[in-house]
Amino acid sequence: MKKSIGLVVGIFVAVVIVLTLSAAFIVDQREQVLVLQFGDPKRVIQEPGLNFKIPFIQQVVRFDKRLLDYDNAPEEVIAADQKRLVVDAFARYHIIDPLKFYQTVGSEMLLRPRLGSAINSTLRQVLGTAPLQQVVSEKRGSLMLDIRNIVRREALTFGIQVEDVRIKRADLPDENSEAIYRRMQTERQQEAAELRAKGAEEAQKIRAEANRQKVVIVAEAERDSQILRGDGEGEMNRIFAEAFGRDPEFFSFYRSMQAYEAALGADDTTMVLSPDSDFFRYFGSLMDIQPSE
Repeated sequence: MKKSIGLVVGIFVAVVIVLTLSAAFIVDQREQVLVLQFGDPKRVIQEPGLNFKIPFIQQVVRFDKRLLDYDNAPEEVIAADQKRLVVDAFARYHIIDPLKFYQTVGSEMLLRPRLGSAINSTLRQVLGTAPLQQVVSEKRGSLMLDIRNIVRREALTFGIQVEDVRIKRADLPDENSEAIYRRMQTERQQEAAELRAKGAEEAQKIRAEANRQKVVIVAEAERDSQILRGDGEGEMNRIFAEAFGRDPEFFSFYRSMQAYEAALGADDTTMVLSPDSDFFRYFGSLMDIQPSE
């Protein structure tokens, strides 16, 4: 009898322990809890601590209380000036209403496509009113503020609060980038051709100026040489004239020597003259001079 009572007590204690363990749960400070009963939400617990539920009837669904990130897929938008742009954006958000979050999206996995759709439609709406230059410059802060506010209002219907929406990267599509690259390459080639043409023109000017200066220098040198030559010949004639005035016979002798040199200087010169010709007048005089002993 005592054994039977002890067995019943043991079973009762075990059942109480199991029920207690099934009913008790702890809410961490980094999370918030939604208690469901047969799938229907019964209460929301957002404060950390020990809580209880009806065992086997109620279930606990946990949601993160921390700041969460959502990385949006790149989206192509058209700016106000009809320029195409590929925008890569991200968002940060909190789950502020677990009940609404559970009723509208159910889980973070199901939230992502709906939040991405809201961000993409807002990007197209806001960036479509601004030119490309403003989107890719540092002045896009006001655009990002407008995008965040619109996404925040729509995200409240999901039970979340969007804290920030940012553009990580804004690039031109590949085909546009290639076209811009080709255009820039063509512009650089044109600039290089213009610079080469200007360089060739300057080189031609420098060569022409150098040739002109060369002609001027050569002409001046030729002029100076002619002047010096004329002065030399004048001085020579003056000296000869003085010599002729002092000794006419010596001057005639000197002129004859020049004539002999001019006439007999070539190797193949042949002259047929009379021995008593005036051309050899001084030869006879020289032959008559006998060396002194």
